[in-house]
Amino acid sequence: MNFLHTYIPHAIAFHVGPLTIYWYGIIMAVAIICGLLLALHIAKLRNIKSDDILDASIWAIIGGLLGARIYEIFLEWPYYSTHPQQIIQVWNGGLAIHGALIGALIALLIFVRKKSFTIWNLAAVMLPGVALAQAIGRVGNYFNQELFGLPTNLPWGIPIDLAHRPLGYETFQYFHPTFLYEAKLLLILTIIIYYFIRKKQFSSSCIVATYLIGYGLIRFALEFIKIDPTPLFLGLRWPQVMSLLMIIFGIGIIIKVKKKIKRQTA
Repeated sequence: MNFLHTYIPHAIAFHVGPLTIYWYGIIMAVAIICGLLLALHIAKLRNIKSDDILDASIWAIIGGLLGARIYEIFLEWPYYSTHPQQIIQVWNGGLAIHGALIGALIALLIFVRKKSFTIWNLAAVMLPGVALAQAIGRVGNYFNQELFGLPTNLPWGIPIDLAHRPLGYETFQYFHPTFLYEAKLLLILTIIIYYFIRKKQFSSSCIVATYLIGYGLIRFALEFIKIDPTPLFLGLRWPQVMSLLMIIFGIGIIIKVKKKIKRQTA
Protein backbone atom coordinates (compact mmCIF):
# COMPACT_ATOMS: atom_id res chain seq x y z
CA MET A 1 0.00 0.00 0.00
CA ASN A 2 2.90 2.37 0.71
CA PHE A 3 4.08 1.69 -2.85
CA LEU A 4 0.83 3.13 -4.24
CA HIS A 5 1.25 6.16 -1.99
CA THR A 6 4.67 7.04 -3.40
CA TYR A 7 4.80 5.68 -6.96
CA ILE A 8 3.59 7.75 -9.92
CA PRO A 9 2.69 5.41 -12.82
CA HIS A 10 3.33 6.09 -16.49
CA ALA A 11 0.86 5.38 -19.27
CA ILE A 12 3.49 4.01 -21.66
CA ALA A 13 4.76 0.49 -20.98
CA PHE A 14 7.46 0.29 -23.64
CA HIS A 15 8.32 0.99 -27.27
CA VAL A 16 8.83 -1.49 -30.11
CA GLY A 17 10.51 0.53 -32.82
CA PRO A 18 8.03 3.26 -33.78
CA LEU A 19 5.19 1.45 -31.98
CA THR A 20 4.18 2.65 -28.52
CA ILE A 21 2.66 0.05 -26.18
CA TYR A 22 0.41 1.44 -23.45
CA TRP A 23 -0.31 -0.16 -20.10
CA TYR A 24 -4.02 0.52 -20.65
CA GLY A 25 -4.04 -1.64 -23.77
CA ILE A 26 -2.04 -4.43 -22.13
CA ILE A 27 -4.34 -4.51 -19.12
CA MET A 28 -7.49 -4.46 -21.25
CA ALA A 29 -6.16 -7.41 -23.26
CA VAL A 30 -5.40 -9.34 -20.05
CA ALA A 31 -8.87 -8.47 -18.71
CA ILE A 32 -10.61 -9.79 -21.83
CA ILE A 33 -8.59 -13.02 -21.83
CA CYS A 34 -9.27 -13.69 -18.12
CA GLY A 35 -12.96 -12.93 -18.53
CA LEU A 36 -13.17 -15.27 -21.51
CA LEU A 37 -11.41 -18.10 -19.66
CA LEU A 38 -13.86 -17.79 -16.77
CA ALA A 39 -16.81 -17.78 -19.18
CA LEU A 40 -15.51 -20.95 -20.87
CA HIS A 41 -15.15 -22.61 -17.47
CA ILE A 42 -18.72 -21.71 -16.49
CA ALA A 43 -20.02 -22.81 -19.89
CA LYS A 44 -18.61 -26.26 -19.19
CA LEU A 45 -20.47 -26.34 -15.85
CA ARG A 46 -23.73 -25.39 -17.58
CA ASN A 47 -23.30 -27.73 -20.59
CA ILE A 48 -22.92 -24.98 -23.19
CA LYS A 49 -20.50 -25.56 -26.06
CA SER A 50 -17.20 -23.71 -25.86
CA ASP A 51 -17.47 -22.78 -29.54
CA ASP A 52 -20.73 -20.97 -28.84
CA ILE A 53 -19.11 -18.98 -26.03
CA LEU A 54 -16.11 -18.11 -28.20
CA ASP A 55 -18.40 -16.91 -30.99
CA ALA A 56 -20.58 -14.99 -28.55
CA SER A 57 -17.51 -13.41 -26.95
CA ILE A 58 -16.35 -12.04 -30.29
CA TRP A 59 -19.75 -10.42 -30.77
CA ALA A 60 -19.78 -9.12 -27.20
CA ILE A 61 -16.22 -7.75 -27.32
CA ILE A 62 -16.81 -5.89 -30.59
CA GLY A 63 -20.21 -4.63 -29.50
CA GLY A 64 -18.89 -3.73 -26.06
CA LEU A 65 -15.89 -1.77 -27.35
CA LEU A 66 -18.00 0.13 -29.87
CA GLY A 67 -20.70 0.82 -27.31
CA ALA A 68 -18.19 1.93 -24.69
CA ARG A 69 -16.52 4.40 -27.03
CA ILE A 70 -19.71 5.78 -28.60
CA TYR A 71 -21.26 6.23 -25.14
CA GLU A 72 -18.15 8.05 -23.86
CA ILE A 73 -18.03 10.34 -26.90
CA PHE A 74 -21.73 11.12 -26.47
CA LEU A 75 -21.27 12.06 -22.79
CA GLU A 76 -18.14 14.13 -23.45
CA TRP A 77 -19.16 15.57 -26.81
CA PRO A 78 -18.18 19.18 -25.92
CA TYR A 79 -14.60 17.92 -25.50
CA TYR A 80 -14.46 15.54 -28.45
CA SER A 81 -16.10 18.06 -30.78
CA THR A 82 -13.10 20.34 -30.27
CA HIS A 83 -10.56 17.48 -30.15
CA PRO A 84 -11.76 15.14 -32.95
CA GLN A 85 -8.35 13.48 -33.18
CA GLN A 86 -8.96 12.03 -29.70
CA ILE A 87 -12.01 10.05 -30.83
CA ILE A 88 -9.99 7.07 -32.07
CA GLN A 89 -7.29 7.25 -29.38
CA VAL A 90 -8.80 4.60 -27.09
CA TRP A 91 -5.37 3.82 -25.61
CA ASN A 92 -5.71 7.06 -23.65
CA GLY A 93 -8.81 5.72 -21.89
CA GLY A 94 -12.39 6.74 -22.52
CA LEU A 95 -14.27 3.43 -22.50
CA ALA A 96 -17.49 3.81 -20.50
CA ILE A 97 -18.65 0.55 -18.90
CA HIS A 98 -22.36 1.36 -19.13
CA GLY A 99 -21.94 1.89 -22.86
CA ALA A 100 -19.97 -1.36 -23.10
CA LEU A 101 -22.80 -3.27 -21.40
CA ILE A 102 -25.40 -1.77 -23.72
CA GLY A 103 -23.30 -2.46 -26.82
CA ALA A 104 -22.53 -6.04 -25.74
CA LEU A 105 -26.21 -6.69 -24.97
CA ILE A 106 -27.30 -5.51 -28.41
CA ALA A 107 -24.64 -7.67 -30.04
CA LEU A 108 -25.66 -10.75 -28.03
CA LEU A 109 -29.36 -10.24 -28.76
CA ILE A 110 -28.46 -10.44 -32.44
CA PHE A 111 -26.21 -13.45 -31.85
CA VAL A 112 -28.79 -15.62 -30.01
CA ARG A 113 -31.47 -15.22 -32.67
CA LYS A 114 -30.27 -18.41 -34.41
CA LYS A 115 -29.16 -20.29 -31.30
CA SER A 116 -30.91 -22.85 -29.12
CA PHE A 117 -30.21 -21.04 -25.85
CA THR A 118 -31.73 -17.81 -24.56
CA ILE A 119 -30.09 -14.48 -23.84
CA TRP A 120 -30.61 -15.23 -20.12
CA ASN A 121 -28.60 -18.46 -20.27
CA LEU A 122 -25.85 -16.83 -22.29
CA ALA A 123 -25.68 -13.77 -20.01
CA ALA A 124 -25.52 -15.97 -16.90
CA VAL A 125 -22.49 -17.72 -18.34
CA MET A 126 -20.70 -14.57 -19.46
CA LEU A 127 -21.45 -12.03 -16.69
CA PRO A 128 -19.03 -13.47 -14.10
CA GLY A 129 -16.31 -13.10 -16.72
CA VAL A 130 -17.53 -9.57 -17.43
CA ALA A 131 -17.25 -8.67 -13.74
CA LEU A 132 -13.75 -10.17 -13.58
CA ALA A 133 -12.70 -8.32 -16.73
CA GLN A 134 -14.05 -5.07 -15.29
CA ALA A 135 -12.05 -5.60 -12.10
CA ILE A 136 -8.81 -6.17 -14.00
CA GLY A 137 -9.52 -3.42 -16.50
CA ARG A 138 -9.88 -0.82 -13.74
CA VAL A 139 -6.15 -1.13 -13.10
CA GLY A 140 -5.69 0.54 -16.48
CA ASN A 141 -7.22 3.70 -15.04
CA TYR A 142 -4.41 3.73 -12.47
CA PHE A 143 -1.72 3.90 -15.15
CA ASN A 144 -3.64 6.56 -17.06
CA GLN A 145 -4.16 8.59 -13.85
CA GLU A 146 -7.88 8.98 -14.52
CA LEU A 147 -11.22 8.43 -12.78
CA PHE A 148 -9.75 8.94 -9.30
CA GLY A 149 -11.71 10.36 -6.38
CA LEU A 150 -11.63 13.23 -3.95
CA PRO A 151 -8.40 14.36 -2.26
CA THR A 152 -7.47 12.29 0.80
CA ASN A 153 -4.84 12.10 3.52
CA LEU A 154 -5.35 8.36 3.97
CA PRO A 155 -2.17 6.26 3.68
CA TRP A 156 -3.45 4.53 0.53
CA GLY A 157 -4.12 7.79 -1.29
CA ILE A 158 -2.37 7.91 -4.66
CA PRO A 159 -0.30 10.81 -6.03
CA ILE A 160 -1.64 12.44 -9.19
CA ASP A 161 0.49 14.53 -11.53
CA LEU A 162 -0.49 18.19 -11.72
CA ALA A 163 -1.34 17.75 -15.40
CA HIS A 164 -4.05 15.22 -14.51
CA ARG A 165 -5.65 17.11 -11.61
CA PRO A 166 -9.04 18.69 -12.33
CA LEU A 167 -9.60 22.42 -12.04
CA GLY A 168 -9.91 23.42 -8.42
CA TYR A 169 -7.78 20.53 -7.18
CA GLU A 170 -4.36 21.74 -8.33
CA THR A 171 -3.03 22.18 -4.79
CA PHE A 172 -3.87 18.62 -3.72
CA GLN A 173 -1.43 15.77 -4.29
CA TYR A 174 -3.12 12.59 -3.02
CA PHE A 175 -6.51 11.29 -4.14
CA HIS A 176 -8.81 8.31 -3.51
CA PRO A 177 -7.97 5.41 -5.90
CA THR A 178 -11.66 4.83 -6.68
CA PHE A 179 -10.81 2.52 -9.58
CA LEU A 180 -8.98 0.19 -7.16
CA TYR A 181 -11.94 0.28 -4.75
CA GLU A 182 -14.15 -0.71 -7.67
CA ALA A 183 -11.74 -3.46 -8.72
CA LYS A 184 -11.82 -5.06 -5.26
CA LEU A 185 -15.61 -4.87 -5.02
CA LEU A 186 -15.98 -6.35 -8.50
CA LEU A 187 -13.77 -9.27 -7.53
CA ILE A 188 -16.08 -9.91 -4.58
CA LEU A 189 -19.10 -9.69 -6.90
CA THR A 190 -17.43 -12.18 -9.27
CA ILE A 191 -16.93 -14.65 -6.41
CA ILE A 192 -20.54 -14.24 -5.25
CA ILE A 193 -21.98 -14.86 -8.73
CA TYR A 194 -19.66 -17.82 -9.27
CA TYR A 195 -20.80 -19.29 -5.93
CA PHE A 196 -24.44 -18.97 -7.02
CA ILE A 197 -23.65 -20.73 -10.28
CA ARG A 198 -21.84 -23.57 -8.50
CA LYS A 199 -24.79 -24.03 -6.12
CA LYS A 200 -27.06 -24.65 -9.15
CA GLN A 201 -30.02 -23.34 -7.17
CA PHE A 202 -30.39 -20.05 -9.00
CA SER A 203 -31.98 -19.46 -12.39
CA SER A 204 -30.10 -17.70 -15.16
CA SER A 205 -32.29 -14.63 -14.74
CA CYS A 206 -31.43 -14.44 -11.03
CA ILE A 207 -27.73 -14.63 -11.90
CA VAL A 208 -28.21 -11.69 -14.26
CA ALA A 209 -30.16 -9.81 -11.58
CA THR A 210 -27.35 -10.37 -9.07
CA TYR A 211 -24.85 -8.75 -11.41
CA LEU A 212 -27.15 -5.83 -12.24
CA ILE A 213 -27.94 -5.05 -8.61
CA GLY A 214 -24.42 -5.73 -7.38
CA TYR A 215 -22.59 -3.62 -9.92
CA GLY A 216 -25.30 -0.97 -9.81
CA LEU A 217 -24.78 -0.55 -6.06
CA ILE A 218 -20.98 -0.52 -6.40
CA ARG A 219 -20.94 2.15 -9.06
CA PHE A 220 -23.71 4.26 -7.50
CA ALA A 221 -21.87 4.43 -4.17
CA LEU A 222 -18.41 5.17 -5.60
CA GLU A 223 -19.69 8.02 -7.75
CA PHE A 224 -20.18 10.09 -4.58
CA ILE A 225 -16.42 10.48 -4.21
CA LYS A 226 -15.45 10.73 -7.89
CA ILE A 227 -14.56 14.12 -9.36
CA ASP A 228 -14.20 13.49 -13.09
CA PRO A 229 -16.59 15.67 -15.12
CA THR A 230 -19.87 14.06 -16.15
CA PRO A 231 -23.40 15.31 -16.90
CA LEU A 232 -25.79 15.70 -13.98
CA PHE A 233 -29.44 14.66 -13.85
CA LEU A 234 -31.67 15.61 -10.91
CA GLY A 235 -28.58 16.25 -8.81
CA LEU A 236 -27.05 12.86 -9.57
CA ARG A 237 -24.00 12.10 -11.69
CA TRP A 238 -24.99 10.40 -14.95
CA PRO A 239 -23.31 7.06 -14.04
CA GLN A 240 -25.45 7.05 -10.89
CA VAL A 241 -28.58 7.42 -13.01
CA MET A 242 -27.55 4.48 -15.17
CA SER A 243 -26.65 2.47 -12.07
CA LEU A 244 -30.07 3.13 -10.56
CA LEU A 245 -31.68 1.84 -13.75
CA MET A 246 -29.56 -1.32 -13.48
CA ILE A 247 -30.65 -1.81 -9.85
CA ILE A 248 -34.32 -1.25 -10.68
CA PHE A 249 -34.14 -3.65 -13.62
CA GLY A 250 -32.40 -6.27 -11.47
CA ILE A 251 -35.02 -5.97 -8.72
CA GLY A 252 -37.74 -6.22 -11.37
CA ILE A 253 -36.26 -9.50 -12.62
CA ILE A 254 -36.26 -10.98 -9.11
CA ILE A 255 -39.86 -9.88 -8.50
CA LYS A 256 -40.91 -11.46 -11.80
CA VAL A 257 -39.12 -14.72 -10.94
CA LYS A 258 -40.77 -14.85 -7.51
CA LYS A 259 -44.22 -14.29 -9.01
CA LYS A 260 -43.59 -17.07 -11.52
CA ILE A 261 -42.52 -19.47 -8.76
CA LYS A 262 -45.58 -18.49 -6.68
CA ARG A 263 -47.93 -19.25 -9.61
CA GLN A 264 -46.26 -22.61 -10.21
CA THR A 265 -46.60 -23.66 -6.54
CA ALA A 266 -50.13 -22.31 -6.08
